[in-house]
Amino acid sequence: MANLNKVFLIGRLVADPQLQHTNSGTPFTRFRIAVNRPYRDRNGNWQEDTLFIDVVVWGDAADRAVSRFNKGTRILVEGSLRQSNWETESGERRSRIEVRAERVAALDPRREIEEPEEIDDIEF
Repeated sequence: MANLNKVFLIGRLVADPQLQHTNSGTPFTRFRIAVNRPYRDRNGNWQEDTLFIDVVVWGDAADRAVSRFNKGTRILVEGSLRQSNWETESGERRSRIEVRAERVAALDPRREIEEPEEIDDIEF
């Protein structure tokens, strides 16, 4: 059986996305979304868990995300999980899991009757 690495999330942006560029000039943005999960506790009361997830968007789609999304925007993210590894200035190894977006769409309540505004698919 083949492996599968596919993620679909709906959440809200925690902060305005900021455009960055790699050393070679490729645009990207990295932002965090808050995803809520309602559940009932053992007493039957509704509770809510919030998970904060890092998302990275590359290329022209990053430009469009920065210009169209801001803090609080509800978005759909489709992508795959990736692990980033790096070394700090003091030599410590660090890593994090993030979603590499293949598709990002605004889910603004004013536009829910229409198709979501999509940012073009990203080719890697």
